[in-house]
Amino acid sequence: MKILHTSDWHVGKVLKGQSRVDEHKQVLANVIEIAVAERPDLVIVAGDLYDTAAPTPEATRLVTRALTALRRTGADVVAIGGNHDNGQALDALRPWAEAAGITLRGSVLANPAEHVVDGVTRDGERWQLAALPFLSQRYAVRAVEMYELTAAEATQTYADHLGRVLTRLTEGFTEPDRVHLVTAHLTVVGASTGGGERDAHTVLGYAVPATVFPTTAHYVALGHLHRSQRVIGPCPVRYSGSPIAVDFGEQENVPSVTLVEVTARTAAQVREVPVPAAVPLRTVRGTLAQLAEATPPEGWLRVFVREQPRAGLREEVQELLPRALEIRIDPDLVPAPGSGTRMAQRAGRSPRELFADYLDSRGHDDDGVRDLFDELFEEVER
Repeated sequence: MKILHTSDWHVGKVLKGQSRVDEHKQVLANVIEIAVAERPDLVIVAGDLYDTAAPTPEATRLVTRALTALRRTGADVVAIGGNHDNGQALDALRPWAEAAGITLRGSVLANPAEHVVDGVTRDGERWQLAALPFLSQRYAVRAVEMYELTAAEATQTYADHLGRVLTRLTEGFTEPDRVHLVTAHLTVVGASTGGGERDAHTVLGYAVPATVFPTTAHYVALGHLHRSQRVIGPCPVRYSGSPIAVDFGEQENVPSVTLVEVTARTAAQVREVPVPAAVPLRTVRGTLAQLAEATPPEGWLRVFVREQPRAGLREEVQELLPRALEIRIDPDLVPAPGSGTRMAQRAGRSPRELFADYLDSRGHDDDGVRDLFDELFEEVER
């Protein structure tokens, strides 16, 4: 069978105030074109369909139309909720999804059988997929108890709970003549972040070892980390990465989808297919004079200005580079904490003195900013 694995669409993303809806339309059209050309038997969307738990109607239309178009290629389509998605809202779309022939699982349900999907390819290859949406630490305990597994203890970790849930969902991975698959939205220890993920859901207690996946799985399709990569584990484990660079930290990633060919008797063969439709994200550095002389690269820009802070600097840069979405003083020019003038002490010092010390500590010598603070402070004190 052939599988198209994608994740982390983040439809509805607004980057530094810039809507990316037109880019998402192009990116998802590109993904659909790949599906038309490759004719996969199964499309897996491994979470974070949306960028926010409260997507706009436009974002909802775009996602539902993309899923419908993928289904119309003749492939089975399975999509799960990610940490950016509202799982219950996705579950509310299940009547629509089922009518369209799409399997949608937004949150973990009381019946574990709801998360085990069976299918047969055009050529008669039987497959079974365990589909696990994102689980917060709080709900991981509930899921374990719900499935009547080992009693949850306070000392057990998120990884313990997740491992038990996956064991329950994959306990039927025993038939030798069936392809066994897993999809989940989580962080695996040892994998590299893409640069734009939500930190609270990728570090510390949220990282799980690859050993939570069964050795009997032919392929594990993961979402959550935005960089396409293979993860060493007891079976083939892979992140497809995001088909669009979500933030400037991902500008070096190559947006792609993953194609997998596998049978019940042969190992998974994996290849990446680039998705080039998105506008690239680029970082430029320089003084105002250097920025004025240089030819700006194509795409949305993050600018590190090699100038001392002053009022109006942002506007000058924006005039030179209209596609600059983020403008910052180059970190190399910002003094380290505690360097330069002495740090302000709060006791016995006026707000004006504290603000003046702060400006000095940041290398900001524009008197206009100090005067503006004085005016605002006097207005507040009245």
